[in-house]
Amino acid sequence: MENQESKKQKQNKEKKHQGKLNEFGDQFEKFASRTAESIKKAIDKGMASRNTVLTIRVNDESNKKLNMLVEAGLFKSRSESAAFLIQEGIKKQKFLFDKISSKLDEIDQIKEELQDIINQEFKTQETPSKK
Repeated sequence: MENQESKKQKQNKEKKHQGKLNEFGDQFEKFASRTAESIKKAIDKGMASRNTVLTIRVNDESNKKLNMLVEAGLFKSRSESAAFLIQEGIKKQKFLFDKISSKLDEIDQIKEELQDIINQEFKTQETPSKK
C-alpha cells in the first residue's frame, strides 16, 4: 500500500511539474509572439521612411548576418535588414552624433566669421585711399 501511495505522490508531483512547464511554455510562446509583432511594427515603421538609395560593400560575415535576418522572415531583403541595422546603430550612437553635430555647427560658425573677415578686408582694399 505504501508503495502505491508513494507512486501516486510521485505521479502527482510529476503532473504538477509538467503543468507548470506547460504553463511556462505557453507564456513564453505568447511573449515571443508579442515581441515578434513589436519588432515587425518597428521595422515596418522604419522601412516606410526610406527614400535614399546607397550602394555598399560588406564583408562575408555581415552578408551572412543580413541573410539570416531575411531567412528568419524579419525582412524581405538584405537591403531592408541593412537599413534597419544602420538606423539602429545610429540610434545607439545618438550621443556621438549629437557631439559631431555640435562641432559641425561650431565649424560652420567659424567659417562664416572667416568669410566676414575676408569680405571686410576686401572692402577696405577696394575703397580708394584719399591722398
